[in-house]
Amino acid sequence: MSTSVIGRRLSIPAIARNLPMFTTTRFISRTLPLNQDHKSEGWLSKLGVKKIEPTKESHSRMLSDKEVIYALHTHNIRPDSIDKYLANYQENVNLIHSKKSELNCELVGSWTVEVGDLDQALHLWQYTGGFERIDRAQLALSKDEAYQRLLRERGNYLRSRHLQYLLAFSYWPQLGKREGPNIYEIRSYRLRPGTMIEWGNNWARAINHRRNNDEPFAGYFSQIGRLYNVHHIWCYKDLQARKETRESAWRSPGWDECVAYTVPLIREMHSRILKPTSFSPTQ
Repeated sequence: MSTSVIGRRLSIPAIARNLPMFTTTRFISRTLPLNQDHKSEGWLSKLGVKKIEPTKESHSRMLSDKEVIYALHTHNIRPDSIDKYLANYQENVNLIHSKKSELNCELVGSWTVEVGDLDQALHLWQYTGGFERIDRAQLALSKDEAYQRLLRERGNYLRSRHLQYLLAFSYWPQLGKREGPNIYEIRSYRLRPGTMIEWGNNWARAINHRRNNDEPFAGYFSQIGRLYNVHHIWCYKDLQARKETRESAWRSPGWDECVAYTVPLIREMHSRILKPTSFSPTQ
């Protein structure tokens, strides 16, 4: 979705020309009065979507299953060391998978960036059992000489690294590995603090407009690392298929309204096109 409308008046596309004009200065209410139940929840209930109301619970508990945690590793690679880096990381993956029952983690996807931040790799790991399992895995790996050797060696090939712990949105389709060849797009959003529930409510509806060609791969929000971050990962056959699929969404009645409601929640966004590595479980 385009964010070029941020900071100026937003004109809703032709399909919703009769809607009022919106600006980025709080044009919707986050919590609707109880006496508007039938009107406010109608569009969600018709789609079989349960509306998430603000409560005293944490946002993460309302939006996700906290027992399954994802680690997104972002590695910025020295341009002259990409092949050595990938060989090192493949050995790292094989080592961790050989201890899968002990570590309770597995690689979900591994990619290099084709468009966007070049000389960059992303690796998505899944931990089952909450942060307790992550603590155990880190302790075990800190004592593993082979793992530590690979870690030291990998440092020679990198310019910088970044790690985020993420939770998956509960309304996103179930994660499934894809047969290739495919490309992936990760669209990363930095939201205004306090708007995650709003984002979840709107995307619980919006995701229904984006199921063509089985394009949704995964949707996450950050728990540790850069906060108020959302990552949506989409899968396409190629760039042309991406273009056609996204244009199809704009022809779906209601998609433009979802865009209108979510754009003002965004402070910054960027998109990267990804290519799976040879050892990525999803292709």
